Amino acid sequence: MTIMKNIKYIITALLLSSLLTSCSEDFLEYEPEGVLSNENVATAENAESLVIAAYAGIANDDMIGPLTHMWVYGSVRSDDSYKGGGGRGDVGEVDRYEQYYLTVPDQGELMAPRTWTNYYKAISRINFALRVINDIPETEYDQKTIRQAELKFLRGHCHFMLKRIFKKIPYITEDLSQDEAAEIGNDLPNQELWNMIANDFLFAYNNLPQAQEAVGRADRNAAAAYLAKTRLYQAYVQDENNQVININASMLEEVIDYANEVTGSLEPDYANNFLVEFENGPESIWAAQFSINDGTRVGRVSFVTGLNSPHGTGLYGCCGFHLASQNMVNAFKTDSNGLPLLDSFNDSDILNNVQEDGTVAVSSGLTVDPRLDHTVGVPGRPFKYRNTVNEQGDMIYKFSWARDPGVYGFFGNMKEQQAPDCSCYVKEGPFVGTSRNVIFIRYADVLLFKAEALIQLDRFEEAVPLINEVRERAAASTQKPVDAGASDIYSVGLYNSFPSKEVAWKALKFERRLEFGMEGPRFFDLVRWGEAEETLNAYLDEEKTKRDFLANAIFTAGRDEYYPIPQREIDFTGGLYEQNPGY
Repeated sequence: MTIMKNIKYIITALLLSSLLTSCSEDFLEYEPEGVLSNENVATAENAESLVIAAYAGIANDDMIGPLTHMWVYGSVRSDDSYKGGGGRGDVGEVDRYEQYYLTVPDQGELMAPRTWTNYYKAISRINFALRVINDIPETEYDQKTIRQAELKFLRGHCHFMLKRIFKKIPYITEDLSQDEAAEIGNDLPNQELWNMIANDFLFAYNNLPQAQEAVGRADRNAAAAYLAKTRLYQAYVQDENNQVININASMLEEVIDYANEVTGSLEPDYANNFLVEFENGPESIWAAQFSINDGTRVGRVSFVTGLNSPHGTGLYGCCGFHLASQNMVNAFKTDSNGLPLLDSFNDSDILNNVQEDGTVAVSSGLTVDPRLDHTVGVPGRPFKYRNTVNEQGDMIYKFSWARDPGVYGFFGNMKEQQAPDCSCYVKEGPFVGTSRNVIFIRYADVLLFKAEALIQLDRFEEAVPLINEVRERAAASTQKPVDAGASDIYSVGLYNSFPSKEVAWKALKFERRLEFGMEGPRFFDLVRWGEAEETLNAYLDEEKTKRDFLANAIFTAGRDEYYPIPQREIDFTGGLYEQNPGY
């Protein structure tokens, strides 16, 4: 049985969800009155349904309130991609994120404020379920400790995601009454807040089985991976102005220890991570689960990337958002040894010479990392490993698929797309939803978490085989695009060694960008490393010469590393919540 893919449990969860969302929009008043109480639901059967509802909550996102895919917050906000769509005014909130123009904290109801609300709604579900389960005797509920551990894992995940976006957040636990929760501020010291997140994952790590029969449930393996990720973020100690002032060696040692506990393997083909038929494979450590044809009207599908389909193809819906930057495309260049150009990748542009037929010219002698054709739609090259779609039309990516090339260029996104004849699709008007999972942690993440910690501890030679393992898989991932008609310009080499920590550090950062390009972690990586201002302003200085819409964009250190606390939350708490610096 899989969670969120079993009709009976989905319907139960949705019924409970409707009860749990019947009150105020603010999370502090989210628990219903006169509908459910701990007393009338404190049975093992109801507890199981509440846990399912909690799992549903962490993926109850949408196009304008993302919880799962971080394309808005982590990709567009970085040097990986542009907003795209029909010009700057189309979903203008995201344009302001891309321009780093967020000096007014009240940004309406879309995106970051909605994400804040959606995550705290999920936390309310989790805490309600915990309060119910805590009151059930173990003799009446043999799964009690495991379910408590799952719920604390989910709570840690929610707070982790919120902290990456907003930094200063209230940590809400099940032992707080509604009145007590209303008195919790967002002024915890940074390291203390990280420890609270880690403690929830630690409880999960200590109380969950290594693996669970039901696909999608948190297990000890996922908890170990999340502890490695949490301690890695925590290791980069920030001051009040978001600047990295120290790197904690003991935290890095914990990263290595927890990474060593994670079992898994890389998919043999990089493409498998982004195809619905391979979901929940060996590389997926933990993912949000979705479903289709489950007895509900549109299924439990994800619309979080519903704006991002290629536009005007006749094959997809709309709306042409999330387009690769020229900088991102250039990053896939390789040298004569198949290694990335760590310092000079952006000295010249590739694949930007559009021909009369709408394709782009490939320069003689150009070699690239094959992950380019798994990440970016390039005119003239096959899209999603296909050159045709039955009788519907051809799948060679076209210049005309770009909605507004005069503003945003013509490079598309590929990872979040499926072939248009996929049975995983639902269309609601022009928007496409898919039942494909959204992966939160891949095994490649864990390998590079460990490599990063080793490099920062001056053990950089130990990182060589870890980075090479990721690169070897990239080198082996050429068949799908070549079979579909891509010209084979691929070359991926391995590192023999690193001559210095400085070179190892550059290689690690570059590998993370190539491996997770346009998946969403890029901006958060730059903030964690304390390199956001330097990297992004250098990117903007060059990219604005190619894309006029970026002419006035500038990243301000000490402010733009995090989003503003939504003004409505500050107002609701009577000023209890503190605003982030600079807003």
